Amino acid sequence: MYIFPAEVKKSYESLRIPIAIMGPGADRKYELLVVSDGLLALNNIDRHDLEDYDGGRMIENMLGKIHPSEESKLRAIGSGFFDRKSDYDITFKIRFGDGYHLVHSVGNWQKMEDGTDLVFLVFHDVQAYEDRLIEISNEYKLFQKDDFYYDTLTGLPNINYLNKLGDGKMQEILARGGAPVVLYLDIDSMQSYNRRYGVKRGDELLILVANVLTEAFPQGTVSRVISDHFVVIDEFHGEEELVKKIENANAEIKLRAYGATTGLNIGIFVGNENTTRAESVDHALRANKLVGEDLNKFYRFYTEEDDTLYNHQRYVIENFDKAMEEGWIKVFYQCFMRIETGNGMGFEALARWMDPEHGLINPDDFIPALEKYHLLHEMDLYIFETVCKEIKIRYDEGLPLLPVSINFSRQDFDYIDVIGELNRIYDKYNISQYGIDKSYFIIEITEQGLVRATDKFYEQLAKIRENGYKLWVDDFGSGYSSLNVFSNFDIDLIKFDMNLLINLDAHNGANRAIIKALIDVAHELGIHTLCEGMETEEQRDFLLSAGCELGQGFYYHRPEGLDTILERLHKDIPIPKWESEDERNEREKSY
Repeated sequence: MYIFPAEVKKSYESLRIPIAIMGPGADRKYELLVVSDGLLALNNIDRHDLEDYDGGRMIENMLGKIHPSEESKLRAIGSGFFDRKSDYDITFKIRFGDGYHLVHSVGNWQKMEDGTDLVFLVFHDVQAYEDRLIEISNEYKLFQKDDFYYDTLTGLPNINYLNKLGDGKMQEILARGGAPVVLYLDIDSMQSYNRRYGVKRGDELLILVANVLTEAFPQGTVSRVISDHFVVIDEFHGEEELVKKIENANAEIKLRAYGATTGLNIGIFVGNENTTRAESVDHALRANKLVGEDLNKFYRFYTEEDDTLYNHQRYVIENFDKAMEEGWIKVFYQCFMRIETGNGMGFEALARWMDPEHGLINPDDFIPALEKYHLLHEMDLYIFETVCKEIKIRYDEGLPLLPVSINFSRQDFDYIDVIGELNRIYDKYNISQYGIDKSYFIIEITEQGLVRATDKFYEQLAKIRENGYKLWVDDFGSGYSSLNVFSNFDIDLIKFDMNLLINLDAHNGANRAIIKALIDVAHELGIHTLCEGMETEEQRDFLLSAGCELGQGFYYHRPEGLDTILERLHKDIPIPKWESEDERNEREKSY
């Protein structure tokens, strides 16, 4: 007897369409293998009443209800169907409760992968659903080829199934007075998971997600639409219930996964009678693409404002390559101030997108888009290369060659060999000819990135310092603070998040005590300190008294492009005083 894979069988069973699948059994007779929920409902039979799918009783029961005038016709056609394996399409009258109903039945044969011929029978109560007769008569074709409508890995319905029956599912919910909800889900950093644990483990994660979603939404339609992307259509019973359901599902996935995963990103759209399946999926997708990086918020409900945000992100992604090629993305430099002396110590390289159509695009608008679409590594390498390229200009113009920090995302280490690329670019521009070495380049990693780090990421971070580059931790105290940063990583400097300084006197000056304590801990461990957001004399004085070495903010220097710096130089406008290499080396030895 042919045996369906468990997930495929479960998918067929959950169909509301009345369908029976039969295969060869003992004595060359065909036995019932699968009965859908729709066929059980049509016969008013509970699944628990079936005995291991010995459906003979059910079929005989149905035949016993056929109108006497059509019994011989049905048996003759059925005999030809099974004996000659010819398809059939027939209508007949059968007694259901309140009288005889006209039933439309379609049957066809399908050869499975092992050569077994199976029978697919679809029944349709014409009297109950006359307005859907044409639609249902075509829908039986989806069973002619399993892998056209079902995902072979997870056993879930696929994008073809969703396109075919998604609107029907939504209309079914609306017909009983409910509101449909569509969820668009993807697995966070799936490519990284595959690289870390292998494709086989990645496939196991996809199957796990499919199973958990199916369990979480037993009455819904769960589809794997492409790669690690899934769509769920279900009835909406309120935001609180839905959020609890997806939080439990996400926690279950992270708990049961073979390797470390941050779980799902989920976009949610609650539909109504005026929205189609395609529109609903599109809205949920847009919400999914706008899910933030908050570790505690992996889902987002769609709002009308999401259209504007999504279109903006599309513009960023579609024009990113051109922006780099045409030089729309420029490096702006913001100086670090040595608080004790007031001298410049170095620069942070910041990306600024000067768009010819939209003007200045704020980093808060294009950085999240690049990160979401896994392109941030290209941006970070572009900034590093631009800094290296502009060293020659600074050298030729007689500007001091001070250390420059460049931000790199945790995500970058999942997509490229960061150290290999840094060294390649460093060698490409022959940086050593200008009398500086790799220690002039500072790689900044956000504390948020370190919190989500993996063992492989730790190894790559160690190579940064082994290769001669400096390693700084950015945005310390931004909401992800962990003192493990001090003990788990070999770092050169910690940058305190500007919000600590901006809210210096909040809560009876709690941040003053926190900053002072963290500075003391860092210095005790030989780690240098810098505070962002320094904008007033009062803040500078506090940082000086607290022992913070460097400050960064508008009080000392606003970000500006190299062309602006050169313009001032050519007009003989005095430039700030910079500390010498000897001064910097001497102070770096102080901890």
